[in-house]
Amino acid sequence: MKERYSRQILLREIGEEGQKKLLESKIAIIGVGALGSVVANNLVRAGVGRILIVDRDFVEINNLQRQMLFDEDDIGVPKAIAAAEKLRRVNSDEEIAVVVKDLNHTNAEKIMRGMDLILDGTDNMQTRFLINDVCVKNEITWIYAGAVGTHGMTMTIIPGTTPCLRCFLPDVPEPGSLPTCDTVGVLNTIPGIIASIESTEATKILLGKKTTTKAESNLIVYDAWSSTFENMTIMRDKGCRCCVKHKFDLLNVEKKEIITSLCGRNAIQITPAGAKKISLDDLALKLERLGDVRYNDFILIFKTEREEISIFKDGRAIIKGTDDEKIAKSLYARYIGV
Repeated sequence: MKERYSRQILLREIGEEGQKKLLESKIAIIGVGALGSVVANNLVRAGVGRILIVDRDFVEINNLQRQMLFDEDDIGVPKAIAAAEKLRRVNSDEEIAVVVKDLNHTNAEKIMRGMDLILDGTDNMQTRFLINDVCVKNEITWIYAGAVGTHGMTMTIIPGTTPCLRCFLPDVPEPGSLPTCDTVGVLNTIPGIIASIESTEATKILLGKKTTTKAESNLIVYDAWSSTFENMTIMRDKGCRCCVKHKFDLLNVEKKEIITSLCGRNAIQITPAGAKKISLDDLALKLERLGDVRYNDFILIFKTEREEISIFKDGRAIIKGTDDEKIAKSLYARYIGV
């Protein structure tokens, strides 16, 4: 241990005892794209002992501009799998687990149960509000983070102490109402800057050196292009629906088929109700006479002149080229089955 982490142990803020705490910690990183890949890289190298990586997506060529763990050989591979393979080569002593699933109301509590800390690497507000519900309900500290264009922000949320995400944003924004990387672009340095701040805050939390008894939290906002840095105080909302009234809207919904519009991507994700395991080998045989099929152990990508469908082993599918739920459901039924 001393040799690998020697430069970190020398820091009076960490020391040998602090390093032992990091090695005993257990965290989950939700989303391993531009933000999550940097957070994962930082914390694996820092020696956080057990890390769970949760991501529903696969590597595409447009990710390589900013998602630092991936290269061209990873295209078509689920991000969680590709990230874990790289990270295990960085630090073979780490315990790294992966979940290649959409985090939703049917599985979120089970996935995040028992974690010391949850880190936000997601790309949409719906998932962040779900994380907030789970963490407030189960008293798990989490760090919100986001980056788009040339700016980003991050805030630590300690349930029962600080404001939660709904104190800052009372309602889930309407789809399409916020800018995304797909609509306004993203400077490839800003996710790394915000993720490094998020990683540092995570380290302080795991070491027990970031505690507060105040009903407030700091929202850190940085714009890389204008070189402006703001530290905004967010107060706890005494009437907050989530952390005061304990109404967990994103968790307490009917457990059925989940249809999600992927903001900015002109795509619909369909997650079937219940467990539905698919043989990608059998599906490839069925589809290869209808269009172009590429697949590996984790995902099958099927293309025709009009459609592109990515199908995962658990039955989840991303249908590109439409934002119409009815069309997406029809294509799912036609090519995959009800």
